[in-house]
Amino acid sequence: MRMSASTLVTALLGCSLATFLLLKWRRWRQVQDKIAKARRRREDAFEQMGRAAQRFQEQNPNHQPERILPLSLLELCQKLRDGSLTPDSVFYTYVDKALKVTADVNCIVDYLAENESQLLHMNSEGEKGLLYGVPVSIKESINCKKYHPKKHKLRYERDSIEKDGREEERMKGRWEERKGYDTTLGFAKHLFQPAAEDAVVVQVLKHQGAIPFVKTNVPQSLLNYDCSNPIFGATVHPLNPTKSPGGSSGGEGALIKSEGSILGIGTDIAGSIRIPSAFCGICGLKTTSNRISKKGIVPCIAGQKGVFVGMGPMARDVDGLALCLKALLCEKMFHLDPTVPPLPFNEQVYTSSAPLRIGYHVTNSYSMSSPSMTRAVMETKELLEINGHVLVPFELRHMTHFMNYFIPATLFGDGGAALLQFFEGEPVDPKLRFTMMVLKLPYWMRRFLSWIMRPIIPRYSRTMSNIKDRSVKELWKCHTEIEEYIREFTEEWKRLELDVLLCPAIGPAFKNGFASKVPEVCSNTMLYNYLDFPAGVVPVTTVTKEDEEELKSFKGHYNDFGDKLHAKAVKGAVGLPVAVQCVALPWQEELCLRFMKEVEKLTREKSIMI
Repeated sequence: MRMSASTLVTALLGCSLATFLLLKWRRWRQVQDKIAKARRRREDAFEQMGRAAQRFQEQNPNHQPERILPLSLLELCQKLRDGSLTPDSVFYTYVDKALKVTADVNCIVDYLAENESQLLHMNSEGEKGLLYGVPVSIKESINCKKYHPKKHKLRYERDSIEKDGREEERMKGRWEERKGYDTTLGFAKHLFQPAAEDAVVVQVLKHQGAIPFVKTNVPQSLLNYDCSNPIFGATVHPLNPTKSPGGSSGGEGALIKSEGSILGIGTDIAGSIRIPSAFCGICGLKTTSNRISKKGIVPCIAGQKGVFVGMGPMARDVDGLALCLKALLCEKMFHLDPTVPPLPFNEQVYTSSAPLRIGYHVTNSYSMSSPSMTRAVMETKELLEINGHVLVPFELRHMTHFMNYFIPATLFGDGGAALLQFFEGEPVDPKLRFTMMVLKLPYWMRRFLSWIMRPIIPRYSRTMSNIKDRSVKELWKCHTEIEEYIREFTEEWKRLELDVLLCPAIGPAFKNGFASKVPEVCSNTMLYNYLDFPAGVVPVTTVTKEDEEELKSFKGHYNDFGDKLHAKAVKGAVGLPVAVQCVALPWQEELCLRFMKEVEKLTREKSIMI
């Protein structure tokens, strides 16, 4: 019996579809298997942390962690250097505390177990670095290798066994040498690809006697100021689990706030250090883009040069930030990365007590700050004035053009192709699905949707319509406009004879899942990445019932859907921290820190008086 042509074509199409679906299912299964293996490996790491802490406690029954955890970084370093505390007592105190913290907030993705080996060399005679014996947490996007290779990591493989007459799959383990630690950015394709070398910043930390001990969670791709990914799940706020710790250095913020770490290292492309620091109520500093080496840091979008990525420390207080920066800005870093300007830390600028001339603004024309944030800036401004500093109004110009044109033209100057390539074959975090959907749309459809959405969400719709694949000529034109914008900004700064700038950060902490819905508010932080100015945040107050009441009538500048979502995002935050942002001109990190220290000191003095 002969098959008709149409039947044959139908059969071939059916077979092709079945093959396609089978291959797609197999790829999905392979990705899920990798994620499952990574999660089991993390559980093994947590068990190792627990055993290490318990073993130390058993060997030292008089150990008192409650004497160590409340210490500031400066106090801890002093006690380590004078022998009042031993490095192993501090290390295992933080290992134990970090393990307990992550059980509640899910902020750790790996334990850098091999760095325990550093403890063996801590008691030997020799010069002690500025961070001698200090445990340091490291953001997941920063490369870390093993300190001393040992064959002790368990690798899982799928195996089949016969049970009760049928075949079952199981996970079979075998020991292998682990060369380093993954740097995934939340992508399964980067699992089980260990870093061959420490990032320069990690090498310098070790040179200064610090002990990197954990890697912390990040949002998938880093381009989100929430903190979740399909591999390790979501990190929640340490003070309120319904709130976000911020991102992309969200794991760092949650861990440090919970006393699971005393010092952390983060990266910042749009507020990724400052937002989680502000949300969680700690201090964080984004440096000028090339003040600290970025060699060994995995970027979210490799090759883009329109927006500058800064690095920096996160700590409980400003002195902790300053000590870390002083330790990093040493000959070791300048030798390892000759592209970094050899500018050591200027202690004289940081410790100066001269009155400052400070510019300030409480909002910008693109996104209005929340009531508690506006109050925080104004109260800080008044406090500074009372204590002899001069405050000068500073107006941000062309913010609508900056947000609607510069950002899509630079971060997504290729139409989002580089970012989409990252996501090929990957499960997408729910908080990024809308962004991915928008980037996958053809340009004509984005323009059409933008036109439809403009009456409802005018700011986002204009940004969306500007996401397109640009020619080299168009990109150069955009870079020229950004250079002109920076020139105008700095000229106004110089005309007003400012030393520093006081302005809003973002906050209080958003409800989980709201960050991707309110991209407009990152204008407060992202501006200083484009300008490449050092910027830091200092907590100054907490949300009051009066702030919450005022939020009910919050309408923002546009009173559109975006402003309504902003109000919903910050709602229910009574008692949560609110931080202000402090900014200085490029390469003036010490002046920025000196200003942050002044804000911190005056705020603490005021709280004591109250």
